[in-house]
Amino acid sequence: MKIIIINGPMGVGKTTVGKYIADKNEGTAFIDGDWCFDIHPFIGNKETKSMAIDNILHMIGNYRKCSACRMIVLVWLMDDHWVYDRIMKGLADLHMEIRSVTLICDKINLIKRWKNDSVCEWRTDEWLDVSVDSISGFSAFDDPIDTSDLSVEEIAEMILKRD
Repeated sequence: MKIIIINGPMGVGKTTVGKYIADKNEGTAFIDGDWCFDIHPFIGNKETKSMAIDNILHMIGNYRKCSACRMIVLVWLMDDHWVYDRIMKGLADLHMEIRSVTLICDKINLIKRWKNDSVCEWRTDEWLDVSVDSISGFSAFDDPIDTSDLSVEEIAEMILKRD
């Protein structure tokens, strides 16, 4: 079974693109890693990230057993390389066909996308600063896609055509 992993900074469009891909491909499960990490108040330490990884891999394993599921899209901000590496190892252990992408964009587009997202409670000025500061770190991941001037459809097509 194929899994598409979409990584990148907050506000870059991971969820939008991931949901678009899931909606356009019958039998696709959509997982937002934040669902597996939803503790109130938010605590982002090694223990809670490890728990989220275990939750994500458990969900993927269950979808993998489901005959109606043909593909999985996982979106999650994985700026810690150990988190990304543990997800990748867990997927390899599940014998998944992995397609991993990191979405980035320039500061102007990130701010514009951020301001247009009125649904997400994380869209504060403080988190915007954190997200802008993280762009260079995500740029260091293998073969990132610069989505600055691309539509959701164009980004999805690029992801689906990657080998």
